[in-house]
Amino acid sequence: MASPSVPDLTLLFDGGCPLCVREVRFLQRRDRRGRLAFVDIDASDYDSEAHSGISYRVAMGRIHAITGSGEVLRDVAVFREAYRLIGLGWLYTPTRWPLIGGVVDWVYGIWAARRLQITGRADLETLCQGRCEMH
Repeated sequence: MASPSVPDLTLLFDGGCPLCVREVRFLQRRDRRGRLAFVDIDASDYDSEAHSGISYRVAMGRIHAITGSGEVLRDVAVFREAYRLIGLGWLYTPTRWPLIGGVVDWVYGIWAARRLQITGRADLETLCQGRCEMH
């Protein structure tokens, strides 16, 4: 277990996404032991270097979290760990099963690719103007 000053899991979330904010609020309410921390990647002061080098562009593309030991989790693994830490891990247990896990990963990939459009946000290129590193 991580030291009290370091959360067990730090979730990077898009504070401009209404569905993402709803999920974060749910997790915050259920996190009675203070094991989770949340970082709004859409905030103007988001610092990728302080968060395992995960750039704004990469973080906006799919959900990321950082464990207390520094391991970076992505996609459904983030939810699996967050829900485990709030005592609801059983909800995500089936995502470890080969067939179900593959389908859930595929569905999440579609969601991640279309999240901005579905939630009525600008596309990633527009959001990145003035914020993202040049490639």
